[in-house]
Amino acid sequence: MLSIYLSAEWEWIFDKMRFLRDKMRLKILVHSMIFLYYETKRKRTNKQEKIMNQKERMIANLPYKAWLDGLEEERFENKKKIYRYNNLPPEEKEEKDRLIKEILGKTGDWINIEAPFHCDYGYNIEVGQWFFANYNFIVLDVGKVKIGDRVQIAPNVAIYTAGHPIHPDSRNSGYEYGIDVTIGNNVWIGGNSCIMPGVTIGDNVVIGGGSVVTKDIPPNVIAVGNPCRVLREITEADRDYYFRDRKFDVDDYK
Repeated sequence: MLSIYLSAEWEWIFDKMRFLRDKMRLKILVHSMIFLYYETKRKRTNKQEKIMNQKERMIANLPYKAWLDGLEEERFENKKKIYRYNNLPPEEKEEKDRLIKEILGKTGDWINIEAPFHCDYGYNIEVGQWFFANYNFIVLDVGKVKIGDRVQIAPNVAIYTAGHPIHPDSRNSGYEYGIDVTIGNNVWIGGNSCIMPGVTIGDNVVIGGGSVVTKDIPPNVIAVGNPCRVLREITEADRDYYFRDRKFDVDDYK
């Protein structure tokens, strides 16, 4: 009789353990299903967030196609503004000032860009106070172009943020790119120079005429050549000279 009782007791215990085991399995299964649901939802959300249109890709310095998502239309509208700017009569200075500030993304109070001037979008160009650019200034502003205060640009200078893949198959796919260019304060860029994608030019730099700037230039130097290299540092000894060994004959330059 005792053995029958103990057998029933153990059977009850085993049933209870199986019940608890099955309950635990069910709990784990439910938690796993909840985790998988939210993980799938998160991945879908991230995937949606990562899908950018071609303009957003361009601004993000990613490969993009220049004829899609309104970019071609934006360039066309900018060309109309550029055409008006380049064909204004010289006496219409106020209209010239108004129009160039409309074309560019950001400017200082005083700005002078001699016509003809050309750029792709305009809104990707930012210039600081007292900016001057001479004739035939070209900016391919696929990427951002940020220029500081008191910068002077000589004739026939080009700033290229735009580029294309090296391999012909990749290039023929239609993808291109733009990499931002930054130019500091008090920079003078000599005539017929090219600033290539991704370059940063530091404050107080002089870029010699005919240079092709492919790499960053540190502050306070003269740099020249193709490819452009640092020639020497600008020092206090340079202050009294206006050209090579020619000293100022006036005192109000300091």
